[in-house]
Amino acid sequence: MKDALQWTRSLIYTVHVYFLMLVWGIVFLPAALVSRQAARFACRSYARYAMWSLRWMVGLRTEVRGEIPTDEVMVAAKHQSFLDILMIFAALPRAKFIMKRELLWTPAIGLYAYRVGCVPVDRGKRGQAISKMLADVDKGKALPGQLVIYPQGTRVAPEDKVKYKTGTAALFRELGQDCVPVATNVGLFWPRSGIMKRPGLGVVEFLPRIPADAPKATMLARLEYEVELASDKLLAEARDAVVAAE
Repeated sequence: MKDALQWTRSLIYTVHVYFLMLVWGIVFLPAALVSRQAARFACRSYARYAMWSLRWMVGLRTEVRGEIPTDEVMVAAKHQSFLDILMIFAALPRAKFIMKRELLWTPAIGLYAYRVGCVPVDRGKRGQAISKMLADVDKGKALPGQLVIYPQGTRVAPEDKVKYKTGTAALFRELGQDCVPVATNVGLFWPRSGIMKRPGLGVVEFLPRIPADAPKATMLARLEYEVELASDKLLAEARDAVVAAE
């Protein structure tokens, strides 16, 4: 009975938050077309509303930890669900994501992603995909901000282990910027698929920087170790809190 009620609350939240994404997109469209700042405001206000309503509709609270970067850096984040995208975008002052090119054709998301400076990349053979990504990123350097990449390339369930892709290391070498790793546990509460969203505390944690002059050969291994270790700690903390609440 308890799970059925939670599923119903989750369904209502999911329908309303995605419907409002479309409404938000239409309302802010005229301003977004002429002003990148307005487009960013629309996206950040939507993200904050989505997290606020998540708390009272589903019982899922959110918390951002660590030092949030405000300068031009590469942010390499663990990706578990749509929630970590919302939290990272709301936290960073000028976030721009590396995203799949097909998302440009998604209603509302595509136009706003383009306006805030997201970098669309093509899927393909690994070498070709990396070369194209670096070229696309180079074109987008005129727009300052924090470039967010998901090193595993997709959403990954909390218990799963997926190797980090070499494109992240290539981007680190190309940009010559510090890398800020980001850990999360949000997939425990908002899974990568399905309707059910569970109450608890979803955390996104900005970890200490990997400096731009760090050894390039070991950067990817270091990033994977630090993000996975921190994410596992957040996951254990969340599970302990759930047990204590029962």
